[in-house]
Amino acid sequence: MKPEINLIDVEYLAKHGHPWDQYEWLRANAPVFWHEEENGPGFWAITKYVDLCAVSQNPKVFSSSVTGPLIQDRDPSFFFGKDSMVFAMDGPQHERYRKLLARGFTPETLAVLRPRIREIAIEILTEARQKGTGDFVSEIALRLPAGLIAEMMGMPRQELEHLTDLVPSRHANDDTVASPDEMMSSFMEQLTYGQSIAEIKHKSPENDLASFWVNSEVDGDRLTAEEFTWFFVFLLMEEGARVAMASGLQLLFDHPDQLKILMSDIDGHIETAVDEILRFSGPVPCFKRTAVEDVTMRGQNIKAGDSVMLFYASANRDEDIFENPNTFDITRNPNPHVTFGGFGPHECLGKHVARVEIAVMFKELLTMMPNITSNGEIERAKTNLVAAISYMPVKY
Repeated sequence: MKPEINLIDVEYLAKHGHPWDQYEWLRANAPVFWHEEENGPGFWAITKYVDLCAVSQNPKVFSSSVTGPLIQDRDPSFFFGKDSMVFAMDGPQHERYRKLLARGFTPETLAVLRPRIREIAIEILTEARQKGTGDFVSEIALRLPAGLIAEMMGMPRQELEHLTDLVPSRHANDDTVASPDEMMSSFMEQLTYGQSIAEIKHKSPENDLASFWVNSEVDGDRLTAEEFTWFFVFLLMEEGARVAMASGLQLLFDHPDQLKILMSDIDGHIETAVDEILRFSGPVPCFKRTAVEDVTMRGQNIKAGDSVMLFYASANRDEDIFENPNTFDITRNPNPHVTFGGFGPHECLGKHVARVEIAVMFKELLTMMPNITSNGEIERAKTNLVAAISYMPVKY
């Protein structure tokens, strides 16, 4: 029986998480589906793996820049900075920006960052363990990405923790969480801080990635101060690792058999466990593309100007790609999930760093706190921009 289809209902998402039954029905019956919006023009919902990858790999037809990649439930002017962010670019502009940033995400850079990520994780976990109980999201999951950004920027961790703490309000679709004015104020604080980093690192470069990005050249080209500032804001908004840490821990609580397997050989299973957490939890529900010409997909006529929403969590449960897709299996291998994109030009630049963050945190967490347990009901964020647990009480 066909369920009522509303893939972006923030009330449903806050109460239940992803609409898995709707995804499953759409994949089987209407994989390219015209989705009405209560206060919008509607969009085409893409729910199958091959179609999502095809759209992702064809930016000449499906643009990220025309109207941006986000669901804009609020006043579109609120997203005035999207045109300066790498995920909202196309063509030569996007290629140039990624080229200038990519040298900060090399295996050599990651090798330098990894031991520091571990040190930060241990510091955070040690502080949390002393409390006995707490909120895993605010006390642990939020703090490691903030610590890593601080390390990359060469700036105080406490300041970055404050700035990343403002990000959930940027992702909320609910005025009871933060008013538009409050959200804009938070955003401007982040933007101003990014500008100050660019100025400091240009005048007094140090041995950190911010100094590298601000001052280095590639083929005679370099990032402008404005471009670096927007990249900094984008880093703050990139919540995949934070979301996956909380969702991953909840998955291990819900699947004690998988937790037992992981605990039996953390080093042997951690890499596949991280990818399965990323596949199964679906940290980012969807991103948007805009058709720039008429195109037909699975018999559906998509018109130039139509919005096309890519539902990554649905593609990650596609029965044609994954065996037993609704089973959480930390030993799953291979695991070609599309959580970081559909293998196109917008594939996440920092995906390897995110994997390391998650892997290091879970290894240290399960080593230092092997008896960590749930201590109450979780709360989910009221937004359709990330599938995030916003509050997670635990006993350390």
